[in-house]
Amino acid sequence: MSKEITNRKDNYSQWYNDIVNKADLAENSPVRGCMVIKPHGYSIWEKMQGVLDKMFKDTGHTNAYFPLFIPKSFFSREASHVEGFAKECAVVTHYRLKNDEEGKEIVVDENAKLDEELIIRPTSETIIWHTYKGWIQSYRDLPILVNQWANIVRWEMRTRLFLRTSEFLWQEGHTAHATKEEALEETRRMIDVYADFAENWMAMPVLKGTKTDSERFAGAIETYTIEALMQDGKALQSGTSHFLGQNFAKAFDVTFTDQSGNLEYVWSTSWGVSTRLMGALIMAHSDDNGLVLPPKLAPTQVVIVPIYKKEGQLEQISAKANELKQQLQEKGISVKYDDRDTQTPGWKFSEYEMKGVPVRLAIGPRDMENGTLEVARRDTLEKEFISQDQAVEHVSQLLENIQSNIYEKALKYREDNTYTTDDYEEFKDILNNRGGFVYAHWDGTAETEQKIKEDTKATIRCIPVDGDQQPGKCIYSGQPSSQRVVFARAY
Repeated sequence: MSKEITNRKDNYSQWYNDIVNKADLAENSPVRGCMVIKPHGYSIWEKMQGVLDKMFKDTGHTNAYFPLFIPKSFFSREASHVEGFAKECAVVTHYRLKNDEEGKEIVVDENAKLDEELIIRPTSETIIWHTYKGWIQSYRDLPILVNQWANIVRWEMRTRLFLRTSEFLWQEGHTAHATKEEALEETRRMIDVYADFAENWMAMPVLKGTKTDSERFAGAIETYTIEALMQDGKALQSGTSHFLGQNFAKAFDVTFTDQSGNLEYVWSTSWGVSTRLMGALIMAHSDDNGLVLPPKLAPTQVVIVPIYKKEGQLEQISAKANELKQQLQEKGISVKYDDRDTQTPGWKFSEYEMKGVPVRLAIGPRDMENGTLEVARRDTLEKEFISQDQAVEHVSQLLENIQSNIYEKALKYREDNTYTTDDYEEFKDILNNRGGFVYAHWDGTAETEQKIKEDTKATIRCIPVDGDQQPGKCIYSGQPSSQRVVFARAY
């Protein structure tokens, strides 16, 4: 079985598809735009899910679940929200099938038409705020800090595994607060949680900022985002947190009696990340040999491969390998001992390299004689021989080093591909020939933003929260600008 993949420089898009396919992460399903997440891919998502779930609970949130189907009338209550999602909605109109008159074909039973059509959730604000109306009467019922792990359907026309699919997995937090200040604090807290996860678990540096009016979430007053730079110089939005104000509370008449006895509308937030993070993980770190995983998110952190010719050798090697496996597991390290006799050691090396296992240990007869083993690290492909007695301590430290090295490599790439310019021609040259993040002044108008997008295919990824606050002149219009924003072409 060939495991060769396309070179990134030759065809980045095909390189990405090759890794998704050959690292056994996902494949296309019979339904256009949908995907089957394979066991290896889902195991990585489970690791992400587990870490994020703990982070949410550590910040006071609890999980709940809301219906997949949403009455169509709910969407008409918040005008900007329905406008933002209308073109992506999948609609259920009937509830039964039947055989046709000739009994040859299954058709929709026209007598089973729903009284009200149902939207398959593209996001859950409407159904959740309808529910919250029954949960909230007084300030004593607040805050509500709820998260949902679910699937989402947005009928995309152009799809790509993990990055943009018609159905995907995600989490969506929906919180309710007594004051604007509390809701804003929650919005910022959760974008900080996402940034923490991206940098310290995914080993992926991100920029943190707010979206422009035209880029913010439909129905939000303010959208915070984290933006990462992929290895082809394009940006990827990797998490968003939205301050919704009182928009959905007013749409669904969710009020509460405050401590003074006054009736007030509730303040709200929503925030989410999705399986798009799988795409980010691939594009931020992987190489021309396959997937590269940060150890903290690798389902298998260490694989042990025996090298032998005789059964007696395998028995001796297995005793040592299983001892090492147990010692590493006691340190909290996930280990696989692959003693299958159906594949050669070389095939296994290639397989685990493609799947991104951070550390590979190999033990052969000579290693048993010398008390050594071979250690290979996935991020740099470097190999070395170490004493078996030092293996547990060495591997523990090596996993930390790999996590750090992957992050530093991604950070250096971002730094090397971040530019500042005040010249529009240079601005276009950077985007056309180099890619990356470009810091430039913008006059704050939607008209200028749209013209730059039409001219360069670049969008304002964010208005950085810690960016250059020095005023200047807009790179396109020459009008006054209060600060630099970040432009990039994006997924």
